[in-house]
Amino acid sequence: MATKSFYERLRQFDAYPKTLEDFRIKTYGGASITIISGIIMVILFISELNYYLTKEIQPELFVDTSRGQKLRINVDIIFPKLPCAYLSIDAMDVSGEQQIDLDHSMFKQRLTPEGQKIEDNPEKMTVKKPLDPKRCESCYGAESGDLKCCNTCEDVREAYRKKGWAFNEAETIEQCEREGWSDKMNAQKNEGCQVYGYLEVNKVAGNFHFAPGKSFQQQHVHVHDLQAFGGKKFNITHIINNVSFGKDYPGIVNPLDSTVQVAEEMQKMYQYYVKIVPTTYTKTNGETVYTNQFSVTKNDKIVSGKLSGETGLPGVFFIYELSPIMVKYTEVQRSFMHFLTGVCAIIGGIFTVAGLIDSMIYHSARVLQEKIDLGKAT
Repeated sequence: MATKSFYERLRQFDAYPKTLEDFRIKTYGGASITIISGIIMVILFISELNYYLTKEIQPELFVDTSRGQKLRINVDIIFPKLPCAYLSIDAMDVSGEQQIDLDHSMFKQRLTPEGQKIEDNPEKMTVKKPLDPKRCESCYGAESGDLKCCNTCEDVREAYRKKGWAFNEAETIEQCEREGWSDKMNAQKNEGCQVYGYLEVNKVAGNFHFAPGKSFQQQHVHVHDLQAFGGKKFNITHIINNVSFGKDYPGIVNPLDSTVQVAEEMQKMYQYYVKIVPTTYTKTNGETVYTNQFSVTKNDKIVSGKLSGETGLPGVFFIYELSPIMVKYTEVQRSFMHFLTGVCAIIGGIFTVAGLIDSMIYHSARVLQEKIDLGKAT
């Protein structure tokens, strides 16, 4: 008796009393609402599940105290109207370090006028007589302590660059004539060039640029020799496939990617002013990626090209500086309890709203039917 009394009292706490099956009325409207609400439940459940499975990113701001690190700059740019033989790539920073005519980590791919890649095969150098491997050919007055022999055209150009001399009479230099330097320049004059690779620079403000002409230093001024081109004007149309600073991380946006700049006039100078924000991204497995975000503003102008300093040189210039603030992103797994709460809210909310709508439709239909029946009776 005591046990039966206990179960009777327990039954009083039932918040979901059941009605007899005979007293239930099933309608077509109720069935439609049930199907629609079921579909909505499934859609919202999938959305909530997808939200739970994605990582939550928590941002934080710090003062950047890192020292002595290098900044890696990734580059992939196409110059449809500028041949590779004309193009020079240089980098310099406020600490005074300069990287002139980079070639160890940057690559140039020759392109046809239609933008197709030209396969670069080693060219055979035709000479009338075998060259003495022990020869020491003249540098035409540009000899220096570390460069006393110029056996190739490039050696002569390098010697001229170190002296700060313009290289504009290749036809009079035996090495260049032998190697067909002028013929190569003429053969490439209608080609384009894709420049890709990376630069590693000091983590301080500086710039890097792509411009025609052999670059060198003259009285502490950065100079590009354009005299070798005989007054030729340059079309600086370019397509930036990618410019980034450091490694990629999930969700990173590089604002210069897929940028197309068509130079409607010759001798244009494009300047991109880049503000770099050091960034770390820590994944849920503890792996940390050290990289950078950046914002950019652009300016362009027409230059004369007569001067060879940076301010008067046609080309593409990236001037960058670093923010003292570092951003830290941390991946965090979303709470399962939050997911469970959301699912319960979805099911309970839709079930309740659907029940209210069904009840309203059912009772409205009954009232309307009673009025119709009453009108017919009278």
